[in-house]
Amino acid sequence: MAHFDVFNGDADGICALRQLRLAHPREATLVTGVKRDIALLERVEAGPGDRVTVLDIALDSNRAALTRILAAGARVRYFDHHFPGEIPTHPGLDCHIETSPDKGTSLLVDEFVGGRFRAWAVVGTYGDNFDAAADRAAVPLGLAAAELALLRELGICINYNGYGAAVADLHCAPDDLYRRLCRYADPLAFIREDPTFQRLSSGYADDLARARGTAPSLMQAHHRLHILPDEPWARRVSGVFANALAQAAPQCAHALLTRLPHGGFLVSVRAPLTRPAGADQLCRQFATGGGRKAAAGINHLPEADYDRFAAAFAAAF
Repeated sequence: MAHFDVFNGDADGICALRQLRLAHPREATLVTGVKRDIALLERVEAGPGDRVTVLDIALDSNRAALTRILAAGARVRYFDHHFPGEIPTHPGLDCHIETSPDKGTSLLVDEFVGGRFRAWAVVGTYGDNFDAAADRAAVPLGLAAAELALLRELGICINYNGYGAAVADLHCAPDDLYRRLCRYADPLAFIREDPTFQRLSSGYADDLARARGTAPSLMQAHHRLHILPDEPWARRVSGVFANALAQAAPQCAHALLTRLPHGGFLVSVRAPLTRPAGADQLCRQFATGGGRKAAAGINHLPEADYDRFAAAFAAAF
């Protein structure tokens, strides 16, 4: 029997898997990639009796591969919070999917494992920009304010590390980062003891400072649009900069467009934090778009579609 752990390379996916494997240890083949690399089930060749665990990637984007894997006789357990489309009914599929605007995969797994590894759920939830939900989840932990701030910083740094057009853009490959985290049952111990945290924290601070030096291309009462250059630092910081902008102006919708080496843009969209819905509907209007209600993106927006996107963005919120 083969085991596969298939997970988004961002904070929510990594921290969801960390909780699950603390509760249910299992050696498995890791299948992951940059945050926007979500068609991960295509890489899995599973057969009768194999077990596949999927975390934080949209079912709708992996439907054909999921159907193939189930037909081959494998069993699949699926945790996610993105738009799923129609969820298949199959005896081999165990689905834990919710699309609440402030509940990510880390919190779904936290419920599944009975809250036993809540600190990791808090890290993943902060990383996904659900600060209020993370604050609520952290209450039973009784942490000091400084400790809670460190968990938030770790979540942001893990999430930051997932952004890029390719793994080469990142400071640490997501599977390698996950293996490093697996050395620690307590995320605060990872922060204290593993040099990876300081490397990510310093990289995040440097890249964010560069991003903050850019002026918005569109600035209206309820909309902000930034364009970042074709540089590795810009691709790394795109998602967390969008989150930071959303936190700073919670009544506004934000779009961050990062130029890609082959032309066009990588797009991150954040709905207003005061009205966290509509980002996924906007991005699904474009060929490579998807995501969740509060935060979504487009993997490749052609240059010719920029005006159409700007108009749709302004109309959506």
